[in-house]
Amino acid sequence: MTKEISPTTRARLLDAAERLFLDKGFEQVSVRAINAEAGLNPGAVHYHFGSRDGLIAALLEQELSPLWADRLDVVARRSRGEGEPFEVRDLVAAIVEPFEELSRTEKGRMLCHLLARVALRSGRLVNVSTWFGAAPFEVMLGRALPYLSVREVAERWRLAFTLLLEVYGRSTTPAPAAVVSLPETATVIAFVTAGLSAPSPA
Repeated sequence: MTKEISPTTRARLLDAAERLFLDKGFEQVSVRAINAEAGLNPGAVHYHFGSRDGLIAALLEQELSPLWADRLDVVARRSRGEGEPFEVRDLVAAIVEPFEELSRTEKGRMLCHLLARVALRSGRLVNVSTWFGAAPFEVMLGRALPYLSVREVAERWRLAFTLLLEVYGRSTTPAPAAVVSLPETATVIAFVTAGLSAPSPA
């Protein structure tokens, strides 16, 4: 049964976690520290979010979903034959461009790092919206690449997204994005598109 979460308590915990992640880094912040920073009892995070990962997933959804949702909704409609023809590059651009936008700010880089560390460790995020799972992306790619098997599509998507997490989630340095030496956005889009669209190895 889902717990009812007080908006005030939820906001306090998420705000506290964000401050600590920015100040100390994801790896150095404990559940105890988040509860203390929010001025709540030691069991608050577990009571309201189930775990540290549950809180992190809620923070990522709150901050990242607005960046991706509208773009991906448009791409999804096009993949179903609504509007302009759908191409794999459209999907890749809709994912990569928000990553590039996030890389310009300290908070954005922290969120990318957080997403990468959680997703690469567990392979999934808990209790989040549709766009945080692999299924809708695999469906769109399957429509665009009918010559590939379902397994091949899933493996290519996993490889592509792992690459993006490594590229954009590797650093939380406060330095400008140019100093972090990120590749050009157009290069990333072209490279990932080529990998996803390559001929079947069979």
